Amino acid sequence: MEKYTIHKSKTIIDALKKLNNLPSLLTVFVIDNEKKVIGTLTDGDIRRGIIKGLKIEDNLELFIFKNFSFLIDGEDNFSKLKEFRNRKLKAVPLLNKNNQLLKIYNFSEIKSILPVDAVIMAGGKGIRLRPLTKKTPKPLLKIGNKEIIAYNFDRLFQYGINNQHITTNYLSKQIEYFCKNYNKEINFNLVQEPKLLGTAGALSLIEDFKNDTILLMNSDLLTNIDYEDFYKTFLSKNADMLVASIPYKINLPYAVFEAENRNVTSLKEKPNYTYYANAGIYLFKKKMLKIIPKGKVYNATDFMEEIINLKMKLIHYPIRGYWLDIGKHEDFEKAQKDISHINWD
Repeated sequence: MEKYTIHKSKTIIDALKKLNNLPSLLTVFVIDNEKKVIGTLTDGDIRRGIIKGLKIEDNLELFIFKNFSFLIDGEDNFSKLKEFRNRKLKAVPLLNKNNQLLKIYNFSEIKSILPVDAVIMAGGKGIRLRPLTKKTPKPLLKIGNKEIIAYNFDRLFQYGINNQHITTNYLSKQIEYFCKNYNKEINFNLVQEPKLLGTAGALSLIEDFKNDTILLMNSDLLTNIDYEDFYKTFLSKNADMLVASIPYKINLPYAVFEAENRNVTSLKEKPNYTYYANAGIYLFKKKMLKIIPKGKVYNATDFMEEIINLKMKLIHYPIRGYWLDIGKHEDFEKAQKDISHINWD
């Protein structure tokens, strides 16, 4: 964090040099001897100070803005986003309980701050994509110039989901090494499956979730889903689990009978039907983990069926953007063609 902070004893010239090296942020955070943030400083603060009669040689502390907005680690920061957006803030610091700087949320780089832990299932063998997956795990195959799983890492990070648990099995060392050398701001937790446990079984191996909401997803998905809207829907519906879905349309080329006991009551000429398929992305309350058996093969479909059987609330969420499950060679080829046209904004 030294790049973004300056001690209160430094000069205005020192502060301007710092600001000059932060073109996307345009703000430095002023700290005291205990590294507590006591204010912020921008070019505008310096200009306003000089207009008021301050001199460039004056104490830096006279120029700073002390009534700055900030977030506290461990608190519900998502609820403050609306206020920040209304005020068009460019960046907000995250402080610990001692007012020391932990990180900076730069709103030119991130879209949200969701109180969610993500679990990315990356243990499969990718058999349908062989020989591509003979020596490389499917999540590390490249679409365009980036690995499949990296698109998911970055998309989650864009929405402030920094706690990312990665479950591995097949060629796990490659995935572990890749995560180790990826974005240092993402808190990766690598979880080795002793055997393949299905699409949800590895959840039983994770005990250190930081948030009360968990997002589970497959690693071989390519999607620009709006995770904030996904999370807001989860809250507004008070769901126990929210499942992302993909609309699947069927157009029948014939007239269809509607009948009761073989008595035709009406005709539908070339009707269209829309069904919703499971997209492999799930949001659920942490307390739901008690349903999952320890160390046994357990799929997300088993999880959903159990929630239904227990009369809990399972809701689906149609994805309005791009989504592709890269399971077969034709999917892989389609992703290569589509990648340059996907809107990630």
